[in-house]
Amino acid sequence: MAFWGGWWWALVLVINGALLSRRLCFADDAKVFYDLTFSYKTLSPLGVPQQVIVVNDDFPGPVITATTNYIVNVNVVNKLDEDLLVNWDGIQMRHNSWQDGVLGTNCPIPPHRNFTYVFQAKDQIGSFFYFPSINFQRASGGYGPIIVNNRSIIPLPFALPYGDIVIMIGDWYTRNHTALRAALDAGEDLGVPDGVLINGKGPYRYTTTLVAGGIDYSTFDVVPGKTYRIRVHNVGISTSLNFRIQNHNLLLAETEGYYTIQQNYTSFDIHVGQSYSFLVTMDQNASTDYYIVASARFVNESLWQRVTGVAILHYSNSQGKATGSLPDPPDDLYYKYWSLNQAKSVRQNGSASGARPNPQGSFHYGSINVTDLYILQSLPPTVIKGKLRSTLNGISFVKPDTPIRLADLHDIKGDYKLDFPKQPLTARPRLDRSVINGTFKGFAEVVLINNDTVMQSFHIDGFSFYVVGMDYGVWTNDSRNQYNKWDAISRCTVQVFPGGWTAILIYLDNEGVWNIRTENLDRWYLGQETYIRLINPEDNTTEFSPPGNVRYCGALAYLQKDPAISLAASIVQIHLLFFTLLMVVVLGAIFNLY
Repeated sequence: MAFWGGWWWALVLVINGALLSRRLCFADDAKVFYDLTFSYKTLSPLGVPQQVIVVNDDFPGPVITATTNYIVNVNVVNKLDEDLLVNWDGIQMRHNSWQDGVLGTNCPIPPHRNFTYVFQAKDQIGSFFYFPSINFQRASGGYGPIIVNNRSIIPLPFALPYGDIVIMIGDWYTRNHTALRAALDAGEDLGVPDGVLINGKGPYRYTTTLVAGGIDYSTFDVVPGKTYRIRVHNVGISTSLNFRIQNHNLLLAETEGYYTIQQNYTSFDIHVGQSYSFLVTMDQNASTDYYIVASARFVNESLWQRVTGVAILHYSNSQGKATGSLPDPPDDLYYKYWSLNQAKSVRQNGSASGARPNPQGSFHYGSINVTDLYILQSLPPTVIKGKLRSTLNGISFVKPDTPIRLADLHDIKGDYKLDFPKQPLTARPRLDRSVINGTFKGFAEVVLINNDTVMQSFHIDGFSFYVVGMDYGVWTNDSRNQYNKWDAISRCTVQVFPGGWTAILIYLDNEGVWNIRTENLDRWYLGQETYIRLINPEDNTTEFSPPGNVRYCGALAYLQKDPAISLAASIVQIHLLFFTLLMVVVLGAIFNLY
């Protein structure tokens, strides 16, 4: 009897442990599981104590790593004092806009509640990031990297790097997001940022006049002679940054999920919301450490000198600290085409395989007939009904009370309108809930026109698109003569120079509702966005149904039931224990038979 009792409890422990392990790690089933808790923490990135949004107590948050086609499960716990949504910038959420994490597709997660996002990295590889998408929260942090690796059967178009380094850069204010939000609500400009952070830390003290003492900075340890893949994300608010590493070449290899033709650069302009991978070989003599710099662009750089992030590249055999001047930024004060030409030099590696075995260049986008033309124009912020607002085609978007597809499924009328104009309005700007009524499986040409005074970058959720042209001046039909119809880079976030235009081609084959926005956080907050709604008219089963844990709000708020986080966890544990005991009873019966 004693033997039976010891065996019984040992079996309980073994089975329960196996079940818990299975629940936490589904590698064999091509699933990965993450828990991300968003909360506040007092930090001093620029030497001034302030409230920062941390993820699992870290700033930036932990990396989410998956492989092509893996199912990613992310349990997001909101320990902030306001609503939260998380957007997975660049993850296409194929047929599944329910997981996109913006207000047009999801009800927010209230304080002290959780929501589990479940999505597939379908046919994707590359470098992306996540961030809080509402309430201007990204200005206080809450972001982290996403890496989607190739499947083992797909070769990399370069030798396997010795290591992988993630660098998250962005402009930063010592005011938290609620103060910045209040300033925008009051019609104020945010002014010059207080600095640039590199992986959540301030600048190395390369000068005593611009950098205060006692600021913690980022250091990246490397081995001489080795090549590293360095993934750089601009997760800032509104400032384009020039990225460079002292005395080292940046061999561009990938951007936002697509391999590029490999080219060397000494510095590279990275705009808000953009992500790049560089191959960097540690080929210097290590007489000292080396500067890693991210400095402000397209501003009066003499007035913005403090808006410079500086980190340290430290060789394992380094003989001393970095000293002296920073490596020079681009000298293009009198040649505005330097950065534009650099952007146009980024081209797709058509012979490399990406997420699939077939080469990236096998989709001949340049020979497909365009079905729809959209001309989207941005202007400087203007006052509408007494409030400062930003517009797209003369419309400043008002977020719907009920997410768009939920409103569709429950026949909620008046939540939004399918009347977004294909060209800029000539009437006075207005507030509206206008959404693009897209043509499913159409091939659209979108011309982004920046008549604002600042550099902008635009992002489309749910897709990548071909960047076929960009220039200064006025776009006309004749501008198509300069389009790149052979090896244009495919990506999801693109810059539009002030006083210029950018043209993209996009295959609209992803059912759902997808956000089109400026990544400049101030303009986005003020209404410079819309959505495109795509419905398969022949088969409504190709789009995912709402998940079982879908949240309800607006006109459907009465459907929402909110168990506490701890109760939900307890239910899971009860189910595990019940299944464990059931297994023990079954096994015990089998043993008794013999």
